[in-house]
Amino acid sequence: MTEAKKSLKRTLVGKVVSDKRAKTVTVLIERRVKHELYGKIVGKSSKYHAHDEKGEYKMGDVIEITESRPISKTKNWVATRLVQKAIEV
Repeated sequence: MTEAKKSLKRTLVGKVVSDKRAKTVTVLIERRVKHELYGKIVGKSSKYHAHDEKGEYKMGDVIEITESRPISKTKNWVATRLVQKAIEV
């Protein structure tokens, strides 16, 4: 019996907000959570630095990032795939 092994690494989908650094993109992850006390739905966001070896992802792209070993002091995510290309004006 052959089964596809499910990855234990977390994956997130977010928008690239900066591509200025070499081999690194900054990804903004937005999520909606219920406030613990008041029960209102509030928007929370987090920024992650993700490794982009080829420099293929540009500002505004929606990409998927996967957890990895620490690559630098602030980088422990890797950009894995393009979900949606940025809309050019």
